[in-house]
Amino acid sequence: MSDDRPVYLRLRDTIAAAILDGEFGDGDALPSVRSLAAVHGANPLTVAKAYQTFQDEGLIVVKRGVGMFVADGASRRLRSAEREEFIQGRWPAIAAQIKRLEISPAELFETTSA
Repeated sequence: MSDDRPVYLRLRDTIAAAILDGEFGDGDALPSVRSLAAVHGANPLTVAKAYQTFQDEGLIVVKRGVGMFVADGASRRLRSAEREEFIQGRWPAIAAQIKRLEISPAELFETTSA
């Protein structure tokens, strides 16, 4: 499945996943814009736009001359928002597909625990 969303949103997802996976905890420094751009082969302005979305949501804080840091409580708030988006936005289509294909809960658990 291709992702036709803008690059900055895909980068935002990558950063969010890193926070949710515990790679960056509350208070931790995030990679610089240039560093993250180099790793992902992206334009630094695109990375800055991805970071700006987090800053606008209060999930990261900028300390001038020092860098960007995960805000206190950000992982909890991010997890809550991501859960809500999944349950309200993506789950209904997934549940409909499961029903359409007659996939049992046991089959789902069998494939995810392997």
